[in-house]
Amino acid sequence: MSPRTLGLGVVQIGGIQPEDSRTDVVARLVAHLRTACARGAEFVVFPELTLTTFFPRYWFEDQGEADQYFEREMPSDETAPLFAAAAELKCGFYLGYAELTPDGHHYNTSILVDSTGSITGKYRKIHLPGHDDNRAELPHQHLEKKYFEVGDLGFGVFESQGLKIGMALCNDRRWPEVYRMLALQGADLVVLGFNTPMVVPGWQEEPHTKMHSHLLSLAAGAYQNALWVAAAGKSGTEDGVYMIGGSAIASPSGEIVAKAISDGDEVLVSHIDLDLSTPFRESVFDFAAHRRPEFYSLITERTGRGEPLPVPGF
Repeated sequence: MSPRTLGLGVVQIGGIQPEDSRTDVVARLVAHLRTACARGAEFVVFPELTLTTFFPRYWFEDQGEADQYFEREMPSDETAPLFAAAAELKCGFYLGYAELTPDGHHYNTSILVDSTGSITGKYRKIHLPGHDDNRAELPHQHLEKKYFEVGDLGFGVFESQGLKIGMALCNDRRWPEVYRMLALQGADLVVLGFNTPMVVPGWQEEPHTKMHSHLLSLAAGAYQNALWVAAAGKSGTEDGVYMIGGSAIASPSGEIVAKAISDGDEVLVSHIDLDLSTPFRESVFDFAAHRRPEFYSLITERTGRGEPLPVPGF
């Protein structure tokens, strides 16, 4: 890797069924890692909750039933081959999974692993969507609020493989402050995994806009913060639920430079120029020159209700 370029891979995964073992899933990930690296990838992004089916669609009365989907250590015996492959290929990766900590906390988690197979960063999801009550009338639920605690690590940027990588997960991508917090820490690249079903309980967005709003979130986050964004998702039918896919890479210009075209397993590789951020950071998004956070609180202070301030002369 030259100082300011990166072979960036994004691996979309077709549905993982309940009967698929972790061993089988990891073998699938290793094969895709090898494919990406053969095409020049130096870092690869995998989806959210990659190792199992998206279990928050099920209601379990006993948390112990849900715990079968959580990882108690990383790497584990089942996931060790992926770390070994990263070290062999000298190719890092991002991986999302369900984490059960030694003291009993449950998180929707992702990690960064570098080209030596070592963990260099961890993030626990903050913006948890869905609900925590049993809506048994629904064919499929979305129970992230039931099975996961809000992440306690904040939004971090980690030095890995010679660049600064910011981390997020799924619903985080829709909140502009996530990208801004990572950009203010100097992120060159934001990586995230997602699982987005076509139908989410309580979500009023029309089905045909799902892909548009997903890609818009990536593009806007990239452009408004002058950084690269790489997002890997599940796609296709997973245990009767259709996942939208749309794994993609967005550039600091706000352009989608690579996008999955299938609804199954697909490997994207883009050789990105990290210096593409520079003209944006030195002009329209020069935060030091143009950003005015000292005035952002005036609306709340003046009105107490967050209402717009009166404009003089109008």
